[in-house]
Amino acid sequence: MKNKVFLFIIALIALLVFQSKVIMPFVQDIASSDLFLEDSGDEMNRVSDQNQMTIEAFRQCNTHISTEVLPNASLTFPEHSINAFSLGNYQYVINADLEILPVNAAAFTRKYVCRIKYLNGSDATGLSVADNWSVVATSGLDDLNLD
Repeated sequence: MKNKVFLFIIALIALLVFQSKVIMPFVQDIASSDLFLEDSGDEMNRVSDQNQMTIEAFRQCNTHISTEVLPNASLTFPEHSINAFSLGNYQYVINADLEILPVNAAAFTRKYVCRIKYLNGSDATGLSVADNWSVVATSGLDDLNLD
């Protein structure tokens, strides 16, 4: 019994050493290589910016929220987002306020975040076409009870 426990501990230590000395350096080399790099020409912007792409991304997020997330609610969207960031590769994060007007309650405001991707790359001719956009996720509107 003691030999089995001792053998188990030695095997566990050997496995951990093998993982840290062989597997992890290999994984880090692959992750830092150009294997996963996609050069689309659209650079990440760490500062909130209102440009043609982020303005249309904001509009498309609002359309998605009004038709898919809260289709039975009366909604009022602001003219501009609070923040709009480009993540690069034609992906955007939009942060904005939304006024919700329930049928039998007072209106209230909620902040939401929408992550969206433009599918046509650098071709800006189809910016206003909803099929050229894909909403990845929305948050901040999940736990609303509007009944």
